Amino acid sequence: MRPGVRMAFDVGTVRTGVARTDAGPVLAVPVVTLRPANDDDLVDQALDLIEEYEPIEIYVGFPRHLSGAAGASAKRARWFARELAQCTSMAVRLIDERLSTVTAEAVLRDAGRASLHQRGVVDQVAATVLLDQALETERRTSSPAGELVRSRRKGQRT
Repeated sequence: MRPGVRMAFDVGTVRTGVARTDAGPVLAVPVVTLRPANDDDLVDQALDLIEEYEPIEIYVGFPRHLSGAAGASAKRARWFARELAQCTSMAVRLIDERLSTVTAEAVLRDAGRASLHQRGVVDQVAATVLLDQALETERRTSSPAGELVRSRRKGQRT
């Protein structure tokens, strides 16, 4: 497995959970829940975290329905992933996030925490679940998980 920090974003309409790995990478840990004022603020906050943690790879949860179809939330995730790909030199990948929130809620419930009162924590744990899936895929296949997102144009952060 390639060494280096990875980050994951579980993008929602109101909140975005963020997680990262250690440099090993062995362990995925929650970082923060972003509550941006608007889309530009979301990208700016994400870029600040990317600058702080310097990941070699960024994962964005791609929400599909259980049928496999992509809905409005998937469009938002793809938009966010493209924005990051345009503004960074890191590989940005979409990773299937079906059931990541359900898994996160189960983890919190098992830890004795009520998820209804911990929505921000649920988002962080969901991002951690995404990273765990990505790490497991790379361990198993020796290849990064998910779909590589290509930017339409190269941009600079303003």
